[in-house]
Amino acid sequence: MADLRESKFSHSPDFPSVLAEARGSLLVSTYQAGQVGTFGMHEGKLSIAMEPFTVAMGIAVHPRKIVVGSRGLLWQLESAGRELAQRIEPAGKYDAALLTRSAHVTGNIHSHELAFVGDELWMVNTLFSCLATIQSGYNFVPRWKPKFVSNCHVPGDRCHLNGLALSEGRIKYVTAMAESDTPNGWRAAKEKTGVLIDVASHEVVCRGFAMPHSPRVHLGQVWVLDSGRGQLVQVDPGAGKWEVVTSFPGYTRGLAFLGSYAFVGLSRIRETSVFGGLPIAEKRNELKCGLGVVDLRTGRQVAAFQFVDGIEEIFDVQALPSVRCPLIRGPEPKDVATDEIWVSPPPPPELRT
Repeated sequence: MADLRESKFSHSPDFPSVLAEARGSLLVSTYQAGQVGTFGMHEGKLSIAMEPFTVAMGIAVHPRKIVVGSRGLLWQLESAGRELAQRIEPAGKYDAALLTRSAHVTGNIHSHELAFVGDELWMVNTLFSCLATIQSGYNFVPRWKPKFVSNCHVPGDRCHLNGLALSEGRIKYVTAMAESDTPNGWRAAKEKTGVLIDVASHEVVCRGFAMPHSPRVHLGQVWVLDSGRGQLVQVDPGAGKWEVVTSFPGYTRGLAFLGSYAFVGLSRIRETSVFGGLPIAEKRNELKCGLGVVDLRTGRQVAAFQFVDGIEEIFDVQALPSVRCPLIRGPEPKDVATDEIWVSPPPPPELRT
């Protein structure tokens, strides 16, 4: 049913049927556990596999590839084609195969969410408080910063910029934990200073979140995870207000949409200064790590998946629409003898025997 190696999991009875109805699959990064998981369906059953990526964080999805952010590196995985995917054992199980092909060295800039704008990769460069792209010869290229940040060419994690939302092919919104311009200044009152910022206008459109993450625009609506309260909220940017859709027993981070469903990443919280003082910390012993599923037609939670042991934090959740059961291979296969996949072109005539 699943290949979680040292992790244990459980799920509600209808989680597989909801994923099947959504007609897609999920990629889930697990941050501290250093893995990226695939959640798909095969022969009517849930299929899960975990692949090692050190400090796995943001995932960017492109029609022909994905990029996974890890400690100091952006790993690019390219599609090997449906025909090859279906030949991988067990034959016929996979309808997509994404194999690691290259990496870009960013250094440990604490990059958070990633997204493709057309064919160009953008990332949230949290340490330097900016949005950035990549270019050969450089760790990163600063492209945008909040207007309250004075300098994006020196490190400092001033506002803890962390999430980005696309709309009509462009970056529309970002989230930050405070309007601060001093190194680590966002920590002072993080339970109430989170903001949603309009990138084009540089204006803050909503304030008062507790460590917000994962802004998204879906079906014309603006969504944010109010992580420190464990909530999925819908934002009215014009009015500067938001409405709670539902609350979860976890620190909410990572949000993806498939069909009529929202898939929300849930984490337990570490007992450190980062999470101290948050509203959700009062329920520390009740928090879960996994996925919550919301039916957007009703706003109700309809299914759940939980890592019972081995994984404590989810970072990102991304959807692969119309991909039933994907396979990914990271830069360090768990077992080279069985997990390595080699792809090469046909040999030239002089090498044929």
